Amino acid sequence: MKNNLKYILFFTGIILVCGTCIYAVKEIRNQDQDYRVQFARHYRIYSPELPAKMDFAGENVPLDLFFVRESLDREIMASTFMHSASITMFKRAMRWFPIIEPILKRNNIPDDFKYLAIAESNLGNVVSSSFAEGFWQFLKGTGIKYGLEITEEVDERYNVEKATEAACQYFRDGFREYRTWTMTAASYNRGIDGVGKAVEKQRTSDYYSLYLVEETARYVYRILAIKQVYNHPTQYGLFLQQADFYPPLSTYTITVDSTITDLPAFAQKQKINYRILREFNPWLRRYTLTNKTGKKYIITLPKEGFLSQEALKKNIPPSETFFHDTLKISLSN
Repeated sequence: MKNNLKYILFFTGIILVCGTCIYAVKEIRNQDQDYRVQFARHYRIYSPELPAKMDFAGENVPLDLFFVRESLDREIMASTFMHSASITMFKRAMRWFPIIEPILKRNNIPDDFKYLAIAESNLGNVVSSSFAEGFWQFLKGTGIKYGLEITEEVDERYNVEKATEAACQYFRDGFREYRTWTMTAASYNRGIDGVGKAVEKQRTSDYYSLYLVEETARYVYRILAIKQVYNHPTQYGLFLQQADFYPPLSTYTITVDSTITDLPAFAQKQKINYRILREFNPWLRRYTLTNKTGKKYIITLPKEGFLSQEALKKNIPPSETFFHDTLKISLSN
């Protein structure tokens, strides 16, 4: 009798477990089906709007040509839906555009060329697969040609001010060659000589009429898309609060004209550490700075008390001095 009761209880337990599992599986299926229904009902992706007209550095973009319009459409979609890159662009622009813009202006380079720096590096000190480096993505040979010091210890491609000056020299050379800023921008990607070969063979110096390798063919459109999204963020679904941006850094500079044999020890004397020294001077590439010729190097250091995020908030400029009207809308919503 006891054995029979054990068997009854055992099989009853199995039946209950099986019933529970069947119910759970059915419930999961119902939830999954409901999720799919709700997803299909509410999830939407829209094709971003294209501008009716556009220019680069004051030069008209012929949007009436279907291949021009479709090329721009491709790059605006990329900028719109690559959310992390686009958000990063805005965050970094507050910090770096106030440095880049005056250098462009001083060199009589159109302001639109600041968007080229975003196209090249998204305002970050990155290294490409072809070993182009820094904000402006100079190759070593090109950087040296335009006056940048590039050694094992010093790489001025990582000095934003000096690299921007070098880029301006390149832009002036490109403009002297082609007499248009659009072609100048294209030549920054392919090289003045590289684009020149296409111009010679195809007998036109109009960027929009040239048949180019894909990277260069997309390059100016990518810059145009960045410009469009940057100036009309809410139109492309980008809403940022003022606190989201990276504020300008509070710094001061010192000049050194002799060898520094121990940069970590030098940093400690400045009441910081080597990590912070490299953060503010990424052009320093080693633990030493050999200077046999007495060259003057300008080293940037953080002002005391301005390493914390809370302190940096004091550097956020009033919205009317930095943000475009459309971005002000996003800040208020």
